[in-house]
Amino acid sequence: MRIAVSAGPAASLLAAAVLVALVTAWLLARRLRGAQRRAAAEAERARRETERQADRLRAELDRREEWLTGELDRLRVREGELAERSAEVARARDEAEELVRRRAAELERTAGLSADQARAELVRTAEAQAHRAAAVAVREIERAAREEGEQRARAIVAGAIQRLAAEQTAETAVSVFRLPTEEMKGRVIGREGRNIKTFEAVTGVNLIIDDTPAVVQLSCFDPVRRETARLTLEQLVEDGRIHPLRIEHVHARSRAEVERRCVRAGEDALLATRIGGMHPELVRTLGTLRYRASYGQNVLGHLVESAHLAGMMAAELGVDPEPVRRAALLHDIGKALSHEVEGSHAAVGADFARRHDEPADVVHAIAAHHGEVEPQTVEAVLVQAADACSGGRPGARKESLETYVRRLARLEEIARAHDGVADVYAMQAGREVRVMVRPEVVDDLGAQVIAREVAKQVAQELTYPGQIRVTVVRESRVTEVAR
Repeated sequence: MRIAVSAGPAASLLAAAVLVALVTAWLLARRLRGAQRRAAAEAERARRETERQADRLRAELDRREEWLTGELDRLRVREGELAERSAEVARARDEAEELVRRRAAELERTAGLSADQARAELVRTAEAQAHRAAAVAVREIERAAREEGEQRARAIVAGAIQRLAAEQTAETAVSVFRLPTEEMKGRVIGREGRNIKTFEAVTGVNLIIDDTPAVVQLSCFDPVRRETARLTLEQLVEDGRIHPLRIEHVHARSRAEVERRCVRAGEDALLATRIGGMHPELVRTLGTLRYRASYGQNVLGHLVESAHLAGMMAAELGVDPEPVRRAALLHDIGKALSHEVEGSHAAVGADFARRHDEPADVVHAIAAHHGEVEPQTVEAVLVQAADACSGGRPGARKESLETYVRRLARLEEIARAHDGVADVYAMQAGREVRVMVRPEVVDDLGAQVIAREVAKQVAQELTYPGQIRVTVVRESRVTEVAR
């Protein structure tokens, strides 16, 4: 009885497990059959799609095979045509060669020359014609290059001058100093003239006192000493204490002040021309030129103006403007030293710049700016041009009325000395001479000779800024009166 009770639950569990296994197997089998059906359907669809694509590819291949067959047929036809044309060309070439041979033989027979002789003659003729054509072309190129070069040079120079406007000061060897009162003259002279003697001995400047009320004159050819003396006298008069010891003290102080002004003027010139790295002694010496003048043109102003002109011309030509400006700024520095050492101011200035470590091209441009040394660099040529432009442009330099009148008279005298000259007119402030000749005496060639001789004589005998144009006019007039 206990066994039956104990076996009953186990049998139930076993039956349930078997049932679960059967259900699971049935479900798995069902899913497997469904998967097989789906795989078969998918395979069928893939097969059908593959067959459709294969059909399309076969159709495309058929079309391409048909097109290639047509192209091959056309190429074969074209090849045949080309072969026929090649044969025709070969026949034409043979005929042409035969015709050339016959004509060459006929030409040789007619001319009595062989082919080599005729060829040599033709070459000689061609060479002669080529030489003549080359000579004509060379002359034309030279003329065009010369005209273009002149126009380019004039444009560069004119443009540089027009872009620059500089102030000019008058040259003088005397400075006029105005006293506050006439009584101050006596104090300046001192007892028995001791003040004026001490002043002249200390400053090296002549003090001229005449009958002009409340005015004294300082005379000296050294402008730096003259400026130092003027500043000394100004401080003495302002202070009122004038005696020998005071004169020496004030003069020492004025000399230091002028020295500072020279250094400042040199530094301002470097700043205006955008130049740096210059030796302090060069800067100081450059600044002393603010008190010097040449033909009424301030030398330091001329140097600054020349540096600007040279820099602008260098920029127009594609040359580095910095060394050109530097050389132009220093080209007249020898004028501050020429009274101390022997030699021209160009040579002295070049040696002074060399001793203070200036570059070789700058030194050469300084030495060559007046033609004493043949210019070897572009910088030297530009410095020459800038110097001539600054000194020769209208209004740059002054001359006295007496010198001006004498120059005009001499211009007319030189022109009148030639045979056949009727009238002479000096025009444009002496920058042009117009010579009227008698047409029955002077022909066209003679007019050219007169113009050339007058220009040559003027260049040899006269000193003048810039240039003088000589124009000879030969005019024939016939007048009849109708009655």
